Amino acid sequence: MSKNGIYTPLDFKNVDFNVSIDEVGVGDRLARIKSRSIKKASKVEATLMAINMIDLTTLEGMDSPAKVRQLCSKAMRPHEEYENIPSTAAVCVYPNYVALAKKELKGSGVNVAAVSTAFPSGNAPMSIKIEDTKFAVDAGADEIDMVISRGKFLCGEYNFVFDEIAKIKEVCGKAHLKVILETGELETLDKVRLASDIAMEAGADFIKTSTGKIQPAATMPVTLVMLEAIREFYYRTGKMIGMKPAGGIKQHKDALKYLVMVKETLGEAWLNNKYFRFGASSLANELLMQLVKEYTGNYQAPEYFSID
Repeated sequence: MSKNGIYTPLDFKNVDFNVSIDEVGVGDRLARIKSRSIKKASKVEATLMAINMIDLTTLEGMDSPAKVRQLCSKAMRPHEEYENIPSTAAVCVYPNYVALAKKELKGSGVNVAAVSTAFPSGNAPMSIKIEDTKFAVDAGADEIDMVISRGKFLCGEYNFVFDEIAKIKEVCGKAHLKVILETGELETLDKVRLASDIAMEAGADFIKTSTGKIQPAATMPVTLVMLEAIREFYYRTGKMIGMKPAGGIKQHKDALKYLVMVKETLGEAWLNNKYFRFGASSLANELLMQLVKEYTGNYQAPEYFSID
């Protein structure tokens, strides 16, 4: 039901609109996670796992076919000298580069993801958002990363946000839908939790922190709250939802802490790229540098790795 355009909780029987996140509890939980020590053999295994969870991304105004081809090449073979290093999970591009990326990645197992719904602002008529998504899907996108209408959400128009996600999910067809909450604009952990619940109820296959265009982007407190929302959704429905922290994760040690957080919150079933991704292209080189150090005992300089 609605009143004066503001929708009430009666529209969402499975969403708790009064949830309150214990921020002190979140901090205590993260302090314990950060204290975990990962030994050498496990560190190499976790680093390889993290590479396989990355969505290599180029979403700039100066993107070009050459840059997309380079990104696809790196996604398939992150380091030319080490065949045991896995491919990344996906390459993420604007819709107009989906067909090219699909061609370059054919047979590799690397997915093509496309942003849609007027990324990154989300400020466009619904008809344009639908066409944006349909164009990417028709071009062969395996995954769609959509942004929610944060302005509508912050005004309390939760039905609008729910319906928008549900409609885009319908347009996606067989393509998986990642719903970007842009948590840096949601103000509180309570609102992050509410947006997570709405997105999952509306049909999201993944929930994602950020576009990478707004700061703060991915943070450990926000990610933990979203992981806990996924856990409770799974307990209630039996459906596994994926998680993608995006933006701001640049250090090897931080990536491993995120993996520990996933394991201890959701379990090992989520420790694969079907259910967990990093939206952090710059992280790839950092992980590669750490692997080379483990293999050879020496760090390679950053210029030994491609920027894309």
